[in-house]
Amino acid sequence: MNKNIKLAVAGAVLAMSATAANAGIIIPAGEWTLDINGNVNAFMNFTKGKDNNDITGGVALARTEEATGSSTVKGINTGLLPAWIGFTGKTRQNDLDVEFTISLQPGVSANDISGDGAFVDGTTASNGSKMLNRQTYVSFGDKSWGSFKLGKDIGIFAQDAILNDMTLLGVGSGAGLSGSSANTTNGGIGTGYLYAAWKGQVAYTTPNMNGFQATVGLTNPNMGGLTTSQDRFGFEGKASYSFAANDMTGKIWVSGLSNKVNTNAVDAVETLYAALGTGSAITTEVRAGVAAVPAYEYTASVFDIGANLNVAGFGLTGYYYDGRGVGTTLVGAAAISADGARRDSNGGYAQVTYVLPVKTKLGLAYGTSRLDMAGNDVNTLLKTNDRVTLGAYHPLTKHLNLVAEYNHITSESHAGAENKSYTGSLGAILFF
Repeated sequence: MNKNIKLAVAGAVLAMSATAANAGIIIPAGEWTLDINGNVNAFMNFTKGKDNNDITGGVALARTEEATGSSTVKGINTGLLPAWIGFTGKTRQNDLDVEFTISLQPGVSANDISGDGAFVDGTTASNGSKMLNRQTYVSFGDKSWGSFKLGKDIGIFAQDAILNDMTLLGVGSGAGLSGSSANTTNGGIGTGYLYAAWKGQVAYTTPNMNGFQATVGLTNPNMGGLTTSQDRFGFEGKASYSFAANDMTGKIWVSGLSNKVNTNAVDAVETLYAALGTGSAITTEVRAGVAAVPAYEYTASVFDIGANLNVAGFGLTGYYYDGRGVGTTLVGAAAISADGARRDSNGGYAQVTYVLPVKTKLGLAYGTSRLDMAGNDVNTLLKTNDRVTLGAYHPLTKHLNLVAEYNHITSESHAGAENKSYTGSLGAILFF
């Protein structure tokens, strides 16, 4: 199986014994070994919004019955992890391990009448069942000195935060847009950590030195559509230490990001919206949090620290991040005030899981993301996005997991106004 999918499964399942953290479909092809791998998942989501307050940057779904006559939003969609098909090729040539990976991520949700991406009058649906491309990269190296990666892959900063989130196998927040043109839900993005995103990058990873490993890289800043002229690359890096003793395994990591941001006088709200695609689950909820600003130049920086421990069926994860000028939910979203002052933000999550004798993993998580006011901000700005998740993840077969989740999301403004939403989800995820 592609290494990123393996990390995702291993991190999200947290040592559940019967998962698909195995190789995909292996095909020998001369000097190459090809691996076809991925997943298919779908969830029924039932979301209810309790309040209807104006909170700039909130992720809780506001109550909708005034406009629609219904107090709930229902939909069928992929969860945080999109459906996935990856193609990986590996070979050993001239004392180098060489690999390429190309992957595609189709959606299962289409908000159109015909079901084929167009309405009956011939107009195109916004992005129903949108096809994504999250990976296209080549890597080369050797276990004695490390490896280089060139191309598009998951970001280095906050990578471990999402890979250790149990909602990676489920839904988390953002399910209120399931059944619309949104491709995925948010999981814990915006309620405990910033989105690592999928970025063009040139990165070097050290060899594994008795459990210690580090990665440094230059990346496209991907500042949520705010950066229109980039006179330097983004800098990202992480270091981790993995350990095992008897029946105990664990990992400790730190990572960071620094981007130089140049804005111009365009409407940055619409730039962000266009960059991510209309109807995106994340975009819709943070669209109002990115102000139209005149030209500014500033440095956005953030660091994080996290740890994961597994012993005797229990899994414990703790995570914290702190940044300035990075905003919330997406790096660059709601990052500065209308007069150009950088907003501080921080957050984290705590998660505990336990695997029952019947192999079902039960989990409880709490996550929060905080955003401070700056400059000429008004108090309708988001103060906190909070999430409580209860989840059950059962391996029906070696490759197929049934998933049930309940998520309670609260968004609060600096004025004290709140929006609360509640989501129940049932579905399945199959890895191959």
